[in-house]
Amino acid sequence: MTKALSKSDLMQFTGSDNWYRHALNRAVLFTDGAKHVADEGGAYWLLDEIALAQRYEKSVAAEEFQSWTLAVDLTKHTATLTCEDGNGRAVLTKAIEYTDFPVESVTLWVANNTIHLPSEY
Repeated sequence: MTKALSKSDLMQFTGSDNWYRHALNRAVLFTDGAKHVADEGGAYWLLDEIALAQRYEKSVAAEEFQSWTLAVDLTKHTATLTCEDGNGRAVLTKAIEYTDFPVESVTLWVANNTIHLPSEY
């Protein structure tokens, strides 16, 4: 599968016409932009990581607003997923041993149990 995700594509998402319920954590929704990241970046696993953290990571669930950043080393196919509280304080960091995610980084926000791109806020 050739992935067609690019940073410029992501900036075109402003608001969302649709909200999708996450299959593993039904309390979490995600927007058209987050779905685009998952579809075009082959990254439904990323939405899973974020949605499951809402249920199982107390430090994450305690934050009303969250900024999630996936920083990818494209040459080593590894990444680091970090959740911050919106004030630059990391509340969770996780090493991703392998990923074929096609861009160097992506940021998703979580507010009101909804995963979305910053441009959709």
